[in-house]
Amino acid sequence: MPVEIAPNRQGMPRPMPQPGMRPPPVGQPLPPGAQRPGEFGRPPFDQGQRPGFAPGAPAPGVFPGAFPGGNLDELRRQRRERAEDGGRRVIIEEPDARMIIRDGGRLIIRHDETERFRRSYGGADVRVLQRGGNQVTVIRQPNGEEIITERDPYGNLVRRIRRARDGREVILIQNEIMGRPRFPYGYLPRDVMELPPPVVVIPREEYIVDVEGASQDALYQAFSAPPIMRIARPYTLDEIRQSQLLRERVRRVDVDTITFDTGSWVLSPEQYGALTGIGEAIRRVLANNPNEIFLVEGYTDAVGSDEDNLTLSDRRAETVATVLTQHFGIPAENLTTQGYGEQYLKIDTQGPERRNRRVTIRRITPLLQGQQR
Repeated sequence: MPVEIAPNRQGMPRPMPQPGMRPPPVGQPLPPGAQRPGEFGRPPFDQGQRPGFAPGAPAPGVFPGAFPGGNLDELRRQRRERAEDGGRRVIIEEPDARMIIRDGGRLIIRHDETERFRRSYGGADVRVLQRGGNQVTVIRQPNGEEIITERDPYGNLVRRIRRARDGREVILIQNEIMGRPRFPYGYLPRDVMELPPPVVVIPREEYIVDVEGASQDALYQAFSAPPIMRIARPYTLDEIRQSQLLRERVRRVDVDTITFDTGSWVLSPEQYGALTGIGEAIRRVLANNPNEIFLVEGYTDAVGSDEDNLTLSDRRAETVATVLTQHFGIPAENLTTQGYGEQYLKIDTQGPERRNRRVTIRRITPLLQGQQR
């Protein structure tokens, strides 16, 4: 599901990609010519800086959950709704740059992950630049490393790059494949829509690992193991987020050591320790390859409206990602988040069920890279 940021409203035409061009490799240093020299250089901070944001200032809202107090009633009151495409598409805007889109039976959510980066790296400098028709957000951490997020005029993520102090750049996420059409809200191409279900030939406890009772080695194995079947090509982040059948080609870890109260996306500090095993396992994987990407998925039970459940689940995933960064040292840029609402219930019930108010984590680098078994 496309969730990076709300589309901008400048009405700018989307630049068309050159047919036949291949995307730069994900998780590897940029090859010569993949980006123009100096394209993501360091202009003074008074050029293109977001109005009203002082470098090092905290992002709007409070941690955890990005919305003051984690109050769902207040969140509902501040929503703004508008229609597009003759009323066929309804956009519900929330006050922290999060959008719920209802479009032809599809209900998806988008958010700005740079806000999570700001909260995670409290001393970071942030600037927003225009590069042609695209917007580039540069977050410079206190250690001098930069995280660069590029978006197209619709607000769709194009790529996420890590830039070291010595100027070396690595693409962490490539979300645009040249020559393939893009849409404002990221419709799936036919080859993704028609994916067959995966064939699972490994034991269930290795394919879906429940954190409670799992050993540290079992968690590490789940995050480091290859896909369970052949990956046909590199996929974009949007394709991975939107396609359950694609995500099911890699193993998952169900974080059943934490669940959320009804209507809440907040974790108390007493619950942070329940993420220790996850944090240790992810750190071990990143020690071998610092460019791995993990998808944190949020879920709810079946009680409540579709819109409320979707935003609750999205914020729950974001809360867990922020805790992993602030308390376990997992770099924010190695995590991406997505909420799925009441889809994919773990316990099949329409009533309140704490075990359905949960988070799941997968290593999606093989899907981004098109890695084979």
